[in-house]
Amino acid sequence: MKINYLFIFTLFAHAVSAQNASVNHDFELDLEAEYRSFYNSPSFDGQKSNFPSMAFRPKYTLDWNKGYESINTETFFRLDIDNERTHWDIRELYYQTVKNNWELSVGFKKIFWGVTESNHLVDIINQTDVVESFDGEQKLGQPMVQYSLNTSFGTLDFFYLPFHRKRNYPGEKGRFRFSTVIHSDDIKYESSSKEWHQDFAIRYAHSFSIIDIGLSHFYGTGREPLFQFTNQGGIDAFYPVINQTGLDLQLTHNAFLWKMESIYRQSDFQDFFALTAGVEYTISNIKNSGMDVGLIGEYLYDERDDLALSAMQNDIFIGTRIAFNDIQDTSILAGMISDIENSSKILSIEASRRFGSSYKLEIVGRFFQNIDSQELILSNFKNDSFLKINFIKYF
Repeated sequence: MKINYLFIFTLFAHAVSAQNASVNHDFELDLEAEYRSFYNSPSFDGQKSNFPSMAFRPKYTLDWNKGYESINTETFFRLDIDNERTHWDIRELYYQTVKNNWELSVGFKKIFWGVTESNHLVDIINQTDVVESFDGEQKLGQPMVQYSLNTSFGTLDFFYLPFHRKRNYPGEKGRFRFSTVIHSDDIKYESSSKEWHQDFAIRYAHSFSIIDIGLSHFYGTGREPLFQFTNQGGIDAFYPVINQTGLDLQLTHNAFLWKMESIYRQSDFQDFFALTAGVEYTISNIKNSGMDVGLIGEYLYDERDDLALSAMQNDIFIGTRIAFNDIQDTSILAGMISDIENSSKILSIEASRRFGSSYKLEIVGRFFQNIDSQELILSNFKNDSFLKINFIKYF
C-alpha cells in the first residue's frame, strides 16, 4: 500500500508539472540496517537475544502555488525477527495550505510538543510506536485536521482527531515485553465508540523575551492504556477517555536553558499530576575546538508512584550532550535516570556520525541496573539491557 501511495503521488506530480512549471516535488529514501544485541539471558520463554533488521523510510513532497499548498508523505516499513516488530506505518500523508496568518493541514501527521530531555509529558497527539523505541521517541502517524492561527500575541493550534490508534507491542520473541504477550486487539476501550471516539486538542504557544511557553489541553481517548494484572498472571487493559492539561516552559539566559513540562490528567479511573523540570548548561567552543558540551540535570515526578507506566515517578536524570560541530556532524548524548526511593537505574548513550554525504552511523545503548522488584514496568525489563547499531544510507 505504501508503494502505491508514492506511485500515485509521483504520477500526479509529473502530470501537474507538465501543466504548471511552478510545481516542485522531491523524493527521499532512507535505508537502515540495524542490529540489536541483548547481552543478558531473557526473562521469559521464547525471547531472543539478537535482532538484525532492515527499515525503509520513503519521503515525498509536492508543492505548488508558490509553496503555499503542498502534499507531504513519510512512510515506514521494518522487517525484523520479531513478527510484531515487522510492521509498516504512514507516518505522514497530509495536504497543507497556508493563507496569510493561518495554516490548515488534513491527513496523517506527526506533532511534537515538549522541551525537556528525559521525558515528554505534554506530547500527547501521536501514539507511541512502542516496538520501535523503548524511550517513546518514535510515533505513529495520527489522522487529524489541524488549524493554526498566527497572531502577534502567539500561535493557536486547533486539532480534530477522528480516529484513535492503538499501541503495538513486542511479540513472543521480542524484548521489552511482559510475561504475557500483549496483542493490541486484546486492549479494550472505555468509550462505546471505541477507536472512533472524536478527540480534540488545543495549544497556545508564544515566545517573548527569554521565555518560550506552551499551554495545551487534550480531550479524548488517551494514548496510554490502563493496565490491571490478574491473579492468574494475565493482563486486563483498556484505553480511558481523559482530559489532560499541559504546560511546557523554557527560559533562556546566557548559557542556561531552564525547562519544565507538567500535566494534570483526569479520567473516571485515575487523576494525577506529573512534572519534569531541570536545567541545561552549555559550555561553548571549548579551547577554540568548536566543540560544545551541555550538562543536563532534571527531576521527574509522577503522582501515580509505582503505578506510573513511564517508570519515572520520583527520579533524577543527569546527562551530557556533546556536539563536535564538525563536517561529519558527530554528536554524543549520554545520561542516567536514577530512582530516588530505590536502587533502580537506567543508563543510556546515543552517538551518531555522518560518513561522506549520504551515510550515517548510529550507536544506541540502554542499560538497566539494580531494578527494584516493586517497579511495575521496569521489573519486566531488568534483563533487557542492549546495544544497537544503525547504519543508514540516504538517497
